[in-house]
Amino acid sequence: MDILGIETSCDETAAAVVRDGREVLSSVVYTQIPLHRPYGGVVPEIASRAHVEKITEVVGESLAQAAKVAGREIRPDAVAVTYGPGLSPALIVGLNFAKGLAAALGVPLMAINHLEAHLHTPFLRMAGEGDAPDPAAFTPALGLVVSGGHTNWVDIPEYGKYETIGQTLDDAAGEAFDKAAKLLGLGYPGGPVIDRIAKEYMSAHPSRRDLIPFPKGRPREGVSALAGLPADLCVSFSGLKTALLRHVQREGDGERERIAASYQEAIVQALAERTTTALRRHRYRALILGGGVSLNSRVREELGRVCAREGLPLLTASPKFCGDNGAMIAGLAFYRRNITGEDAMRIDVAPSLEVG
Repeated sequence: MDILGIETSCDETAAAVVRDGREVLSSVVYTQIPLHRPYGGVVPEIASRAHVEKITEVVGESLAQAAKVAGREIRPDAVAVTYGPGLSPALIVGLNFAKGLAAALGVPLMAINHLEAHLHTPFLRMAGEGDAPDPAAFTPALGLVVSGGHTNWVDIPEYGKYETIGQTLDDAAGEAFDKAAKLLGLGYPGGPVIDRIAKEYMSAHPSRRDLIPFPKGRPREGVSALAGLPADLCVSFSGLKTALLRHVQREGDGERERIAASYQEAIVQALAERTTTALRRHRYRALILGGGVSLNSRVREELGRVCAREGLPLLTASPKFCGDNGAMIAGLAFYRRNITGEDAMRIDVAPSLEVG
């Protein structure tokens, strides 16, 4: 089954064709980073306009690349699209385009949750790169989505079923990286820059004794923002951001490499501690890691160490699938057909959509 996936939840216009949920025939991503860099973050109106300008070209290129790989013209058996969560003006562009395309082709439309799709990325492989692992072989699993807008721990009792068991109460991990980079004058997006200079600093100072003891963002029990979730599976990065600001105001930013490494380590250890707690509460067969921040070298290293200690595998995506992309949408659609057909045609965007 060949599914065309369309993703426009934030600042990437993306489309892909995926066969049987795992074999990626094409994946095209137009990134808007240069458009948003002058503002230090994503501007919804600019993102929406760019999606309108690029979506026809991106979808067309995706179908053309898939046809070249398959050796024949590709007519999708279904069209899958992100309907949430994300920026409302951006989501509207993708959803409306997908509805029109599905109607024109006379094929089903599938509405897909963006966060759930990030957890499918470890099960994607480009055509010719070997077989991708079977998702069903790794459940029950713990999922962790770490991206610019989200940080969620997700219980996956069987593939296609999801329940949030922990999350950030304010800033997402990626957002925390971007805000720190802006404060330190490191540019946008901040995550890759902080990862690079932190790695250089840690290589020169392997003992880590001189790292600044920034807070790891553990919320207190009883806080209303927990909304019934356990405090030891949730995180709050707003205090970390404030601690960084106060440090810079007090000491200056002359040691930006040390500051960046210390700040990154606080985020990494917060993620590792909550993940360890979650893994010890249930019997899981794997940790599934998805989202743009999953590309961070320290995040992968430390979570790999956590999984080794707990005796289970860490499943991560190929770098090309860590950020927002259409392949994750098309891939998950093959397995999770909960909103399809006429129900999908009637659906509206859901900017605050939750997992499950």
